[in-house]
Amino acid sequence: MHDLVIRGGTVIDGTGGPAYTADVAVEDGRIVGVGKLTGSARRTMDADGLLVTPGFVDIHTHYDGQATWDPHLTPSCWHGVTTAILGNCGVGFAPVADRQRLVELMEGVEDIPGTALYEGIRWDWESFPEYLDALERAPHALDIGAQVPHAAVRAYVMGDRALDDATADDLEAMTTIVADALDAGAVGFSTGRTQGHRDVNGNPVPGTFAADAELEALYATMVKAGRGVFEVVPAGVGGVEGLDPEGSMDRELKWIVRLGESAPVPLTFLIMQTTFEPDAWRPHFAAVHEANANGANIRPQIGSRCFSALVGHQSRLNPFKYAEAYQRIANLPLPELISQLRRPDVRAEILAQAPAANKAATALDRMSRHVFERLFPLGEALDYEPTSDNSVAAIARRDNRDPWEVVYDVMLGADGRDFLLFPLLNYGKGSYDGLYDMMSDPLTVQGLGDGGAHSSIVCDASMTTYLLTYWTRDRTRGPRLPLEYAVRRLTGDGAALYGLTDRGIIREGMRADLNVIDYQKLALLRPEKVNDLPSATGRLIQRSTGYTATLVAGEVVVDDGQLTDARPGRLVRS
Repeated sequence: MHDLVIRGGTVIDGTGGPAYTADVAVEDGRIVGVGKLTGSARRTMDADGLLVTPGFVDIHTHYDGQATWDPHLTPSCWHGVTTAILGNCGVGFAPVADRQRLVELMEGVEDIPGTALYEGIRWDWESFPEYLDALERAPHALDIGAQVPHAAVRAYVMGDRALDDATADDLEAMTTIVADALDAGAVGFSTGRTQGHRDVNGNPVPGTFAADAELEALYATMVKAGRGVFEVVPAGVGGVEGLDPEGSMDRELKWIVRLGESAPVPLTFLIMQTTFEPDAWRPHFAAVHEANANGANIRPQIGSRCFSALVGHQSRLNPFKYAEAYQRIANLPLPELISQLRRPDVRAEILAQAPAANKAATALDRMSRHVFERLFPLGEALDYEPTSDNSVAAIARRDNRDPWEVVYDVMLGADGRDFLLFPLLNYGKGSYDGLYDMMSDPLTVQGLGDGGAHSSIVCDASMTTYLLTYWTRDRTRGPRLPLEYAVRRLTGDGAALYGLTDRGIIREGMRADLNVIDYQKLALLRPEKVNDLPSATGRLIQRSTGYTATLVAGEVVVDDGQLTDARPGRLVRS
């Protein structure tokens, strides 16, 4: 008598192998049979015409605080994720001596509202092992694994000197903390070296300018421990620091390769395609291939769509919010706001004020002719790979209108819930052709969804669903990816990188983390603003359709988009 049998589904098992029709039997949270099964079951799920895949392993999230109050880790749970890795980019909440500093780091770097973090986190820990214990005590629908963040370690050890060079005593204390964290079950260590990451006060993240020798000592600690992944956000990853005379990214890649070749500790680094040097990543990939042939285990980490921002009335990025006429009505509920914005006199007044009012805005808010060329209506179809003839500038030229009017009207669409897409990275040459080449390289791993982060301007936690829909089924501008390959990228690849040998593949003995998917109905819904964080703080989320069921350890945690009361998730220790 099995606990559950999922019958007659099209199994895509996470290995990259061909799909096949089979039943999947589950007992005590494990897969106990795959094939044509005749035994009885306490519960049967009919999967005829549906896909059955492993649960998705999202290796790049920022749920470090949210994991203490939200068992489902929304919105990732609506996109097939069953295991989430926290503590990326060198930022997190343990070890902690100065709570305010860590909150300001997370708020600045990852755009997670500080009010929600202050209100939601219980702070019943100091050391990283105590943080893991706190995570373990919290109820979870999904599984989580945590990396120890460099910035928190530095801030804990060095206090007010956290931006200075580390002394020998500092380094000894840091290596001890990392060793203890790994022994307690940290699944990795992360560090950020990009100058674009700043706290809310504009200060660099501790560790941004750490000497190579410091990181090499911490890497050696991982070698000695024999466990964990070393994650790096390189200097120049966003292209900004590429103006360095030596070429920051070139210098970083040489250092990463040298570090990776010194020992086979898994090392993953973030890399994105820039607009001004769209092919600059290619020699870096060639160097990593050569290093891995020499014994390294280096994996470039990439996204599945452009690194972008959403502009609209529900986004922090709203180019009209600086106009005095807009500010008079800005605090109205959205339906009332849109009603006012549709008035001809209000429209005329805001359009007259907006260009000049934007002078004090951030770079993304400052609408200019250059920005209009790279700003696109997202539309009902959610077009994340738009063509140049659909830019705001192109629409304005075609209709003989001012670009500001085009932006104004687009933002009124769907009763004020429409967005404009501003692609920043991974959109070189105005298409995803370069990103396709990145994703086609089996050397790369899928990540950069940033679940829980950047919630006022984007929702990239939906990248898992986007990979399955757009890249395997819907793309028309260029080649698509095989479905089996895409599933492997979301499951077996990430699990293998992090040494999670009990998941990511549908096979007897593996953990029964599974997705049952109606592939033809699988789709992304429009991003939307909700006020569901602690202190009723707002954020952007994105839901989906087509996930018939998501199971963790054999229990349904999301049932056709609805969250259940099941709490089978747990902390995964290395």
